[in-house]
Amino acid sequence: MVKFKPVRQGRISEEIAQQLKESILSGLFKAGDRLPSERDLAEQFRVSRVVIREALRALENLGFILTRQGATGGAFVTDLTFERLARAFVDLFLAGKISIPEMYEVRRLVEPEVARLAAHRINEDYAILLKEALEQEELPPVSFPEDFDRKTKVHLLLAQMCGNRFFEALVRSAMELTMKVIEAVRPDPMFIHPAGLHRPVVEAVLAGNPEAAAEAMRKHTAEFGETLIQMEATYRGKAPLFPWEGPKAEPVSHATDPSVSPTRAS
Repeated sequence: MVKFKPVRQGRISEEIAQQLKESILSGLFKAGDRLPSERDLAEQFRVSRVVIREALRALENLGFILTRQGATGGAFVTDLTFERLARAFVDLFLAGKISIPEMYEVRRLVEPEVARLAAHRINEDYAILLKEALEQEELPPVSFPEDFDRKTKVHLLLAQMCGNRFFEALVRSAMELTMKVIEAVRPDPMFIHPAGLHRPVVEAVLAGNPEAAAEAMRKHTAEFGETLIQMEATYRGKAPLFPWEGPKAEPVSHATDPSVSPTRAS
């Protein structure tokens, strides 16, 4: 049984939440495990159950636990995934703390290297998955969510293949942020991602040619940038993401590399 320490007076619930968080991160509680009951936690920490509820609510807001009601309910540890980081990036974007041009600059640096590493690590299983993803994305779009999932599958596969989980986290976050902007503006999906835009990248990776894969992805991200920047301007200017949102802030200043003139997105 995990032993917790009594906490000091003051910001008690925060200290309790921190101890519980540390016990999860250290592996004492794993994904799917149920935390001790509120009563047990209150006895160990020597605080009221109200304080324990505050601490558990804070952990749930952070995504570390999920609270279920009923006889078989309680506080259960969640599986930490890249989606938590992706949601944080989306929140920063909505708050105006980061912009699409900034994300574009990161993608121009990161994704060619991701493609280069993926070409080094190509194997039969990944080759099958890449070919399937390429075939799927060239099908006629049915709905925005389905079309977006198809068009991002190649990026996510390459990120998984590259062997660097930090790169994978950045790519997944960029995809999530891209989806929110496109979803808000709702352009013609065939303009945002014409069929076959990923083919040069995939073919270079399948051939095991790292430099060609990096160059193809570099060109691809350049084609992507300007359109999405224009879409952000539309979003910031007049397209609310949620129906209850008020007027948007002024469009973000879009300082881009003058040597790059991207024209399409994917």
